[in-house]
Amino acid sequence: MSTEKPENEEEKQEAAQSEAKAESAPKKAPAKKVAEKAEAKESPAKAKASDEETNSEADASEEKPAEKKGDSVADLLDDGLTNIKIRRAKGSKNITHGVVHVTASFNNTKVSVTDQKGNVISWSSAGKCNFRGSRKSTAYAAQVVTQDATRAAMAHGLKEVEVHLKGPGMGRDSAVRALQALGIIIVSIVDKTPVPHNGCRPPKRRRV
Repeated sequence: MSTEKPENEEEKQEAAQSEAKAESAPKKAPAKKVAEKAEAKESPAKAKASDEETNSEADASEEKPAEKKGDSVADLLDDGLTNIKIRRAKGSKNITHGVVHVTASFNNTKVSVTDQKGNVISWSSAGKCNFRGSRKSTAYAAQVVTQDATRAAMAHGLKEVEVHLKGPGMGRDSAVRALQALGIIIVSIVDKTPVPHNGCRPPKRRRV
């Protein structure tokens, strides 16, 4: 009797293990099915992503040739610089002899270059050369203004000038010196400051 009890217990243990295996086997099958369903759901999304990547690469390949056809900024600038033409004076093509009119007042200095017929070739003023306030009437401003106007006229072939001065300002002498520094031949200097013959009444004197 004592020998049969252990055998019955061993049989019971084996039966319990077989039942446990039988219960665990159906649990694993649904897990595999769930994984397969998840992969099936993800497969359309992956296919769409791959299609979008191929389409983007195709669009990029089509855009690259279009970029090559366009001109760069440097090319456009070079074309613009080469196409610039110097504007000629009215009624004349090549001007070698001209007249420089210098108007030097107490508040400003203006210079205009014309041909012998009076057609304006170039002009400049202290305000155009970025002088403001009391600096507009200085001798340095007159020098810069004269150089600015004369260089523009030299592009038309200007070599000899007559200088007509008007006004009592400080820029009279500095304008003539600026012309000499640029290598312009000064033929004559004429003072055309208007002098009244008891005409209009002048403004009252300042009380300083």
